[in-house]
Amino acid sequence: MEMSAEAFDDLVSDELDLLPEEMIAGLDNIIFVVEDYSEDGSTDLLGLYDGLALTERDRYGMGDLPDRIIVYRMAHLLACETEDELRDEVHTTLVHEIAHFYGIDDARLHELGWA
Repeated sequence: MEMSAEAFDDLVSDELDLLPEEMIAGLDNIIFVVEDYSEDGSTDLLGLYDGLALTERDRYGMGDLPDRIIVYRMAHLLACETEDELRDEVHTTLVHEIAHFYGIDDARLHELGWA
């Protein structure tokens, strides 16, 4: 599947807007970033939470750099054949990475049916 970087950014933004308020209300000092590839250049990783989960923080506040949720454009485009599939996969990636922000691990995500 092909999609320009700008169109993909818009799609990610649209999917963020569709997430339930209770999921995003607790997000603090976090930014969402779209990159073409992960650091190692692979296309296996769809997204990454880069930060310290809420469950692991003892003190956090002023002066701390924001945590990041990174969505990898090319991995998504290679994994999907249609825009509907792409939207679903981006949505799943966002939920998955936001869950990591809250300290929910992959095993629990699978139990909840979110991964």
